[in-house]
Amino acid sequence: MYFFENCLFYKLLKIKKGVIMVECPECGSKEVYRDPKTGEYICKKCHTVISDEIIDTGKDWRSFDDSKSTNISTGSPTNYTKINRGMETMIERSGRDTRGQKLSTKSRAQMYRLIKWHKRAAVSNSVQRNLSIALTELRRMAAYLNIPDSLVETAALLYRKTVEKGLIRGRLIEAVVAAVLYSVCRTYNVPRTLNEIAEASGLTKKEIGRTYRFIVKELDIAVPLTDPTYYISRFVSVLNLSPAAEDKAKQIVKKAISSGLISGRGPTGVAAAAVYIAALMTGERRTQKEVANVAGVTEVTIRNRYRELKSKLNLKVDAQV
Repeated sequence: MYFFENCLFYKLLKIKKGVIMVECPECGSKEVYRDPKTGEYICKKCHTVISDEIIDTGKDWRSFDDSKSTNISTGSPTNYTKINRGMETMIERSGRDTRGQKLSTKSRAQMYRLIKWHKRAAVSNSVQRNLSIALTELRRMAAYLNIPDSLVETAALLYRKTVEKGLIRGRLIEAVVAAVLYSVCRTYNVPRTLNEIAEASGLTKKEIGRTYRFIVKELDIAVPLTDPTYYISRFVSVLNLSPAAEDKAKQIVKKAISSGLISGRGPTGVAAAAVYIAALMTGERRTQKEVANVAGVTEVTIRNRYRELKSKLNLKVDAQV
């Protein structure tokens, strides 16, 4: 509140129980509102302008040229997927001066050297170098797995927390990135299997799983149990099954959840078995090998889950297994 000290508005402020109250000097009314366009505080009762010296903390929407286009001088929003969160100065490689004229060969060479050293200065310490590699890998994996930008932003923020707490020491950057991305996908119910994460990162499931469990434990992340229903739509789409088969598979999974049949079972295996059963029940037969390849599980897993679901839920399925 230091910017109020020399204005009339500061003298009219009254603090009661930690709440700032404003009174009109003319009528004493406390019904005062702030005009967001002018930054003025005005009394609702007598319409007296109490103060016009308030600093407007909103965005600066104004035009800087003769055209009618509106520019924003507040810069771009914070982006955790960039090293400096998007708050950095970039030097353009246009090769022109402020008047739009081309630079000489000597000046252009000097400008390119400045750009090179400016980029090097942005990654001057070990933390920034680590973030430079990790965030690039994160964006690459997210693009490969078609993960929404909002989740990529969340994963970048989570990775920064692992760096701040020193959890990356002695671990592969790619493994930590894959583990962070997998935990975010599970938290926000985005159906990406550990096999898909491993394929995108080029690492083994064992390495990613070990790093994932360590990060979840150290950061105390509440990761919910994965619902097999989230995988069904993807499996049905790849296998070219009908909406009726999808609905039937979801019904089977819901019955299995209510009966407690998925406890201790992998969600992808249960979802794959439900899709396999639904395809048989709707007359759109798919082999266990086809379903296994799509779900990233073995045929043995599908066979075991199939027998459990069929016997426990009393499903009438005609198939030779």
